[in-house]
Amino acid sequence: MQPEQDRPAVGIAPNNPVFDLPVIVGIEQGLFAKAGLDVRFSASYADRYNVCEWASIDRLERGKRGGNIAALRAAVAAQAILTFDDKLQVPRDMADVPVMVQELTGSHYTTIQMLESAVGSEHVKIQNGGLPQMRYAALKDGTARAIAVMEPFISLGLKDGAHIIAASFYRGGEVISADLTPEQRKAYYDAENAAVDLINADFYKYAHHVTAHTKGALKPTELLRTFVRYKHVDYYDVTLFNRAYDWMKARGMSEGQSQHAALVVG
Repeated sequence: MQPEQDRPAVGIAPNNPVFDLPVIVGIEQGLFAKAGLDVRFSASYADRYNVCEWASIDRLERGKRGGNIAALRAAVAAQAILTFDDKLQVPRDMADVPVMVQELTGSHYTTIQMLESAVGSEHVKIQNGGLPQMRYAALKDGTARAIAVMEPFISLGLKDGAHIIAASFYRGGEVISADLTPEQRKAYYDAENAAVDLINADFYKYAHHVTAHTKGALKPTELLRTFVRYKHVDYYDVTLFNRAYDWMKARGMSEGQSQHAALVVG
């Protein structure tokens, strides 16, 4: 194994652990180190860098952090609109009903996508509520009538008696250091894919990383497999990028000045 001081540093922009689980497992199990890479998160989970597919574009366009979108990440996860309100059952019931999200993250973008065809864009109402644990607390105390969250808060909500109005699966763009060589990127993703294989072979061995944010309210064995799955990473090709980018431009979420080649490496 290459000495630690000689390994190229790979900066990973942190997200919620449900999305980052393959990276966490890759670090924990020494898979990146075996590949000759020093992989670390570029910030703490208290300063997480939410990078759903749309937000990765937004952050790189507007932000000052370096990096590129190197792939569609290994986590395929759901955002679900949850409520305890029996009057809200299907997306059409959500006309003019605020949904608490974290603005300009996956919960925001997917809420718009889940609701705009059902109620019309002018009737989609967004309420900013910060991190998922904060949104779930708001749902529990009645501050929010409906929220959009990912795991582990979908499983926790169902355990606590909430129900799902709508859910949507999506993937994120994985932002990594801009100065990695193609060979180093391949080594990184080979290691991450090996971590995916470990997760899929024994999901509940690693589920505690995902449920940690519930502070014991949800046991790792209570985390449902329904709302997250893991697969090998995929290249973020031009067609998928343009679909996401055109959607953002049409809603004023991007000025539309970037091209695939400027933001994505492969």
